[in-house]
Amino acid sequence: MDFMEVQLRNLLDMLVMYTPKLIGAIVVLIVGLWVIKKLTKTILKLMEKRDTDASLRPFLKTLFNTLLKALLVISVMGMVGIEMTSFIAILGAAGLAVGMALSGTLQNFAGGVMILLFKPYKVGDFIEAQGYMGTVNQIQIFNTILLTVDNRTIIIPNAKISNDSLTNFSTQDTRRVDWVFGIGYGDSVEEARKVLEDFLANDERVLKDPPYQIVLSELGDSSVNITVRAWVKPADFWNLKFEMNEKVYNKFNEVGLNIPFQQMDVHVHNAK
Repeated sequence: MDFMEVQLRNLLDMLVMYTPKLIGAIVVLIVGLWVIKKLTKTILKLMEKRDTDASLRPFLKTLFNTLLKALLVISVMGMVGIEMTSFIAILGAAGLAVGMALSGTLQNFAGGVMILLFKPYKVGDFIEAQGYMGTVNQIQIFNTILLTVDNRTIIIPNAKISNDSLTNFSTQDTRRVDWVFGIGYGDSVEEARKVLEDFLANDERVLKDPPYQIVLSELGDSSVNITVRAWVKPADFWNLKFEMNEKVYNKFNEVGLNIPFQQMDVHVHNAK
């Protein structure tokens, strides 16, 4: 028996030995992928039925799908006859190397998990974080995407948000608007108070409870400062704040109240 016949016989023996395992592994892989797809859809429907947070659903779906596929691949490789202990060791070493190379990405991943679990904010909330203010458009596993009031898209890594302070303006049902209006020394504080009260009392956006406040807060260097505080719904905050500034400016001029501004007097002395 020559060398070629020996190799051919060995090849046939291997085919006889491994073909059933290979066919079985392929069948298990196809059926497993189909089952995982169905399970993933079922879990997604259950989350929707139980009204799970919209930002949490994609993450849980992806995590569940990835874990099941990884377990399926390991099972199929074991069926073919691949030694899994050495493979897992190699995979662990490779994972360590990749983890060290992608440490920043993993920090963002961990930050995304913390945000989705503890929910300091959710999609639709108006927040301030890392020097940016905007509405949360998406919470991804690595980044949070904000949409600013001037329609800019801001992408912030989750690691920075989860490890730093942030302000969520949407957690409460009401929000306080603050103004400071200055009038000149010698002008009537009562007249100014009357103008301000008239605006606040006749604006439906200003809540009656808690009541608004109008107080003389400071005797400044060049003005008598009156502080106004009013409670509104979060959606009315900016419109009321801007409109009030314009109304007060026009009305103060109309009734003869001066709005002072800082100025400097320069005296020139002629040397003899």
